[in-house]
Amino acid sequence: MKKITVPNGKNVYFASDNHLGAPTMAESKPREKKFVAWLDEIKEDAAAIFLLGDLFDFWFEYKTVVPKGFTRTLGKLAELTDAGIPIYYFVGNHDLWMDGYFEEELNIPVFHEPQQFMFNNTTFFIGHGDGLGPFDKGYKRMKKVFTNPVSKWFYRWLHPDLGVALAQYFSVKNKAISGDEDVQFLGEDKEWLVQYAKRKLETKHFDYFVFGHRHLPMTIPLNDISTYINLGDWIGYYTYGIFDGKQLRLEKLGKD
Repeated sequence: MKKITVPNGKNVYFASDNHLGAPTMAESKPREKKFVAWLDEIKEDAAAIFLLGDLFDFWFEYKTVVPKGFTRTLGKLAELTDAGIPIYYFVGNHDLWMDGYFEEELNIPVFHEPQQFMFNNTTFFIGHGDGLGPFDKGYKRMKKVFTNPVSKWFYRWLHPDLGVALAQYFSVKNKAISGDEDVQFLGEDKEWLVQYAKRKLETKHFDYFVFGHRHLPMTIPLNDISTYINLGDWIGYYTYGIFDGKQLRLEKLGKD
């Protein structure tokens, strides 16, 4: 379990599901500018920043090529890490194919599985949230295919103009960005990430479970001392998490 000290007056920030590039680069540009402005604002008191996946609606790294665009975002992330602010990235279902660029160019560690952290004396279980729990077996099978080294090797043989365009087309069609089911609360018994967290608590305590993926801001007590939080998104909600060294809460961009 990685330990991070949060000094007095500092905060740990969490954000997820920006889906930059969707439905088009031009239409997502205002959202990107809001996100960059937020990063610029929180740099003054950020002890660490956690980005929980799907920052981009599609991301694939060829050996010498990365997707065009997102210059403002990538530049701001580099600026923050150069200033000594640690940033941690968890891949989501839209950016599964990260393969070294963030680590090498931005000094940002990238996690492909949920991780355990301790901030001061508070324990966290953190991940994007896709493919967890007993449900969504179709996606789990698809993820195994997409992340298979052989599949990635064949995909890299596509010219980037064709490979990126094809992936962006199918990515925008994905319900994670356009569907209604991701913005409706299903009830605690049907929220599979809530059920996943409750099962985790049967073997080990965590004060907070923090996920993205659902595109719906949620704060749900799991018991008297453990809480599930879903970060929402930067498409319709513009919500983010802030941990002040003692308590984690959701905030909304522009809230007075």
